[in-house]
Amino acid sequence: MMRLSRTVSAVAIAFMLTLPGVRAADTPPAAPHSDSDTYRELDLFGEVFERVRADYVEGVSDEQLIEAAINGMLTALDPHSSYMNAKSFTDMQVQVRGEFGGLGIEVTMENGVVKVVSPIDDTPAARAGIKPGDLIVQIDAEPVQGLSLNDAVERMRGPIGSDIKLTIKREGRDPFAVTLKRAVVKIQSVKSDLKGDDVGYIRITSFNEQADSGVKTAIQQLKAKAGDKLAGVVLDLRNNPGGLLDQAVAVSNDFLAQGEIVSTRGRHAEDAQRYNAQPPGDLTAGLPMVVLINGGSASASEIVAGALQDHHRAVLLGTRSFGKGSVQTIIQLPSHGAMRLTTARYYTPSGRSIQAKGIEPDIVVEPAKIERLATGQITHEADLRGALKNTDKSAPGKTPAKPGPQGAKTPDATPPAPPASETPDQGVDPSVIGTAEDYQLARAIDMIRGVALFAHQQGH
Repeated sequence: MMRLSRTVSAVAIAFMLTLPGVRAADTPPAAPHSDSDTYRELDLFGEVFERVRADYVEGVSDEQLIEAAINGMLTALDPHSSYMNAKSFTDMQVQVRGEFGGLGIEVTMENGVVKVVSPIDDTPAARAGIKPGDLIVQIDAEPVQGLSLNDAVERMRGPIGSDIKLTIKREGRDPFAVTLKRAVVKIQSVKSDLKGDDVGYIRITSFNEQADSGVKTAIQQLKAKAGDKLAGVVLDLRNNPGGLLDQAVAVSNDFLAQGEIVSTRGRHAEDAQRYNAQPPGDLTAGLPMVVLINGGSASASEIVAGALQDHHRAVLLGTRSFGKGSVQTIIQLPSHGAMRLTTARYYTPSGRSIQAKGIEPDIVVEPAKIERLATGQITHEADLRGALKNTDKSAPGKTPAKPGPQGAKTPDATPPAPPASETPDQGVDPSVIGTAEDYQLARAIDMIRGVALFAHQQGH
């Protein structure tokens, strides 16, 4: 029997769950108690099956009918349970290696249409401006209404280089069409950079098999670049749709010295599991930390954010997360693909479930774009006729930096503009994430520098 794998990701198009293994269904579960009602229901299924096979307007194979029936049974349970035939299961196993063909977009089903959880960085979907919360109502001019999520995903797949037209419904504007070209999608799950010379920036785009090793490498590189100047770390989980449970636990462990990270509880009490931090623990030795989240942060992202928030290890900044608090198990069905079944809910260290609620950030910062405003010529004291000269020669030309309400700024920092509006989170523009125009990141960097400056002053 192969080992069980649990995942906490939304259903994906062109990016399926990365799995360290699956549970094979070679040992049937104990048979449920049989009674006459059960047999009557099975008789009903058999009668409908035969009627469809005999009288439907077009010929349908037994395989199609059985697969549709199984998938209908699973998808009726919740948006994340589904059936994968042998081809879909093989495709998923290929895709989890980190390179695959498709659009690069994580989706789920909502009210009969496909809802975007998050576009994946540097993919056709991200470059086309697809945003978290967008609703896909048509695929190549064909309505999505009535399709299962797997059917919709299958239609959005296709040969590399081929075009696909999606009709998008976005809050605040009329439906619009966008044409994307399917491409080879390569996933680099962790990216890092040193902002200024003192703040480490780590972005995790998905929790695949390389997430934890990527974070460890990023921390080492940031320490090597900054040395003793490293003031803190910004962990960016925006637009991260999730992935593997064990990777979420491992990444959380990289920033926690001790304590519970997450617990899972299924239908049976004996299946409950608790995951705790293990040595060596916090790789940053307690440096100030800010975690960025938004409506595209789902599943495994919420496990990490919830653990760091509950342990007061990091300040969460941004907007409310997606709210997916369930765990899926991939169960292999010999010669018939596999099924993805929701088998547990997960809980943060404080015991809260974020299912359908999401995680509220400690500091709400709406997405906005930083632009330098034209202020014209400003007169200073030194420009006034007869102004007194400054005779202090201790630090000519510089004024000591002082922490403001948003934290400290370096002397050459560009003052960020306030948010343009207080509208609900529509998702940060993927092209802005991590750049100098990223308002939420600017606020996080300011906070890190402010906390570090305060700690330094307290130490003296």
